[in-house]
Amino acid sequence: MDRFIEVTLKKRGVSCVARMLDDLAPKTCEAVWNALPQEGDAFHAKYASNEVFALVPPFAPSEPGMENPTITPFTGDLLYFYFPPGAVNVPSLREVSYSKGLVDLAIFYGRDNLILSPNMGLVPGNRFGEVTENLDEMVEACTSVWREGFAGERLGFRRLE
Repeated sequence: MDRFIEVTLKKRGVSCVARMLDDLAPKTCEAVWNALPQEGDAFHAKYASNEVFALVPPFAPSEPGMENPTITPFTGDLLYFYFPPGAVNVPSLREVSYSKGLVDLAIFYGRDNLILSPNMGLVPGNRFGEVTENLDEMVEACTSVWREGFAGERLGFRRLE
């Protein structure tokens, strides 16, 4: 039976529904599902193109490892990344100690993405979901995050049961 989650840009009041890809990334999907809801400050990618993401403390009892990895996500893909301590350099997070690293939960809203970091090279992420409802409105809202800024925006993920 398919499982679905809602992804929301809180300030913009826009949500979409995504189907979890349990058949392709079972460990990642289980870790995410069991940790929902998750929410964090929204950021827009600098190098990966059309990506809006939230950084949250690690939540999996043990990291799922690589599952259904990609470096070229497509419109509507949801990705999970784990970054060990010290790998993420976000000024607003310098004051917070993440001794276990960070998890990046991301939604991609356009084509021609390449997940590339100037200090890490190619960064594959686990593709664990795909948007099935309200993609056009979410694409518009994510584009607004890029054009108008992400200050004060929150990205949330929650179960739909």
